[in-house]
Amino acid sequence: MQNDSPNTERYIAIARACLKAINDTAANSGSREEKIDAVYQAIDKAFQAEFAEYRQATAIMATVLERIATGDLDAEKAASLARKTLAQQPANTKTGQMH
Repeated sequence: MQNDSPNTERYIAIARACLKAINDTAANSGSREEKIDAVYQAIDKAFQAEFAEYRQATAIMATVLERIATGDLDAEKAASLARKTLAQQPANTKTGQMH
């Protein structure tokens, strides 16, 4: 992974969460299954946090597409709404690179 990748900070945050969970569970007593579950939960939490922005942008775009799909907007209004929506999406969603 390149240091100038738009996802570098995202990967670092997820990796830190994973390492913290592994270190935390290593020190705790408990069954192997409980420790594995704790690590999985930490990984899931980190992914959910890092991709929340993508989910929000996707939800907004879906709403806009539904509005355009109704056919109630003329071509120029539909195009204008699409342009405004694209301009407001998070910058890191514009690269097309998720990993």
